[in-house]
Amino acid sequence: MLYQVWAPDAKVVEVEVGAIPYLLERDPARPGWWRGEGPDGDYGFRIDGGRALPDPRSARQPFGPDGLSRAVDHSAFAWSGTAWRGRPLPGAVVYELHVGTFTPEGTFDAAVEKLDHLVELGVDFVELMPVCTFPGRAGWGYDGVALWAVHEPYGGPDGLKRFVDAAHRRGLGVVLDVVHNHLGPSGNYLPRFGPYFTDRHRTPWGSAVNLDAPGSDEVRAFLVGSALAWLRDYRIDGLRLDAVHALVDTRAVHFLEELATEVEKLAQATGRPLFLVAESDLNDPRTTAPRPAGGLGLDAQWSDDFHHALHCLLTGESQGYYADFAADPYAAVAKTLTGGFFHDGSRSSFRGRAHGRPFPAEYGHRLLGYAQTHDQVGNRATGDRLSASLPPGRLAAAAALVLTSPFTPMLFMGEEWGAATPWQYFTDHTDPQLAEAVRQGRRREFAEHGWRAEDVPDPQDPATVRASTLDWSEPGREPHAELLAWYRELIRLRRAAPELSDGDLGAVRVRYDAAAGWLAVHRGRYRVLVHLGAGVCAVPLDGELAGLEACFGEARPGPAGSVLLGPDSVAVLRTA
Repeated sequence: MLYQVWAPDAKVVEVEVGAIPYLLERDPARPGWWRGEGPDGDYGFRIDGGRALPDPRSARQPFGPDGLSRAVDHSAFAWSGTAWRGRPLPGAVVYELHVGTFTPEGTFDAAVEKLDHLVELGVDFVELMPVCTFPGRAGWGYDGVALWAVHEPYGGPDGLKRFVDAAHRRGLGVVLDVVHNHLGPSGNYLPRFGPYFTDRHRTPWGSAVNLDAPGSDEVRAFLVGSALAWLRDYRIDGLRLDAVHALVDTRAVHFLEELATEVEKLAQATGRPLFLVAESDLNDPRTTAPRPAGGLGLDAQWSDDFHHALHCLLTGESQGYYADFAADPYAAVAKTLTGGFFHDGSRSSFRGRAHGRPFPAEYGHRLLGYAQTHDQVGNRATGDRLSASLPPGRLAAAAALVLTSPFTPMLFMGEEWGAATPWQYFTDHTDPQLAEAVRQGRRREFAEHGWRAEDVPDPQDPATVRASTLDWSEPGREPHAELLAWYRELIRLRRAAPELSDGDLGAVRVRYDAAAGWLAVHRGRYRVLVHLGAGVCAVPLDGELAGLEACFGEARPGPAGSVLLGPDSVAVLRTA
């Protein structure tokens, strides 16, 4: 078997197989690379006489991130031969899930058993939170350290392939969340091999990934290669890129532009539409602008502005970064639905400066809109979902505003039935000192906001994972069943009415009366009316009523071209 590794500063490199080292030689064709033959078997690379370390490009870590690597023959997997040829992101509905807490078993195979639920719900893509190898069994996945390997407790490489294959057979695409901006604090051996990180830039996690310092050509190739491997070897349809604002790159061709170019080439070669979705805090439309127009060429980005505006409207919360949106939440929702970004050059009190620039109106589908995500739930002190504090009517209003928006809607697992289970921050660090540091750090963080230490769940306690696992008995009983039926009906309506999936922000009109507690969104012939106030309210329709398409709560025709809505009620209507 041929072994090869990039270790530019090493003097001696060996591959250890079966406890026997085999000397590698420098590759004359590739500076910094070493190569050589050895027997098949679990292996690791020894740098200058050190202990055997896992392969940076390992496709499998059967013994965890600290153990030896194992080669994977991707051609050996028996794909079912499904006719799936992919589908583009515009017009789709995305469903975010965490493999470890989607089911009690916490595996890919167990998640397959729930895919029919997603088909009946009507979503188009399943977005998996990160599945790269990380320490322990349980975790969010953002502390991954083997960017080419699949977490073994979830089912390893073949488990992921079985999941993707099963999803495709059902007409569901699969998106994978990947993390390029940092590696976890435990099990990260990349610095032993070469300059994968640089002190030229700093990030919230420490030294930045080396995208522009000496040696960065190989680091960029490492990250691009990992991304393409998910799309090629596992037949993933798209990647969600975590916190791209932390990818500091001063080179003329930004790493994200390079990645987008290579993904486009792979899409052409495979005949499948492949796409990239960014998480970005920059409010910069250049992230998704086409490369010929000077953009980075990513296909979409998450829209926290819409989330924040909607969250403030529904909950009344105003702390931290919610402050700007809470000043006038009706206006904030209206601005994001018609302009994409709330901060489009306006002052952000949270940041203490102006932030963002205007988003092009014709590309609303390039923004993912949502009421809840793993971040916006899990990063709260107790991981409380909206369902923990809001009545079903307000949850239904959130669903309507998301699923009839000009954005690409995204749901977070369990949201569709108002799951009563929280989704909390949990870890399974095997290093006792790191585990305690994470535990105490979490408590200190929320103590600053008035939380008692005993009220903040212990991330290392297995009970925290169990509490965060979906209860699949809930969808079959009230009040969850009624909300689930509402989500299904909204997705059906979105699919049936082109106006409800139109991504043109300029075609959206929003009317509201904050004092009366109502808001109306115009989507072509359709009106989405929401009433969050007390009593019965007459909401002006601004058109002739042609049909009540769907409602949650009390809704009936009113006098003089209005619709009567009860408290915490929502209706989708069609006008003549």
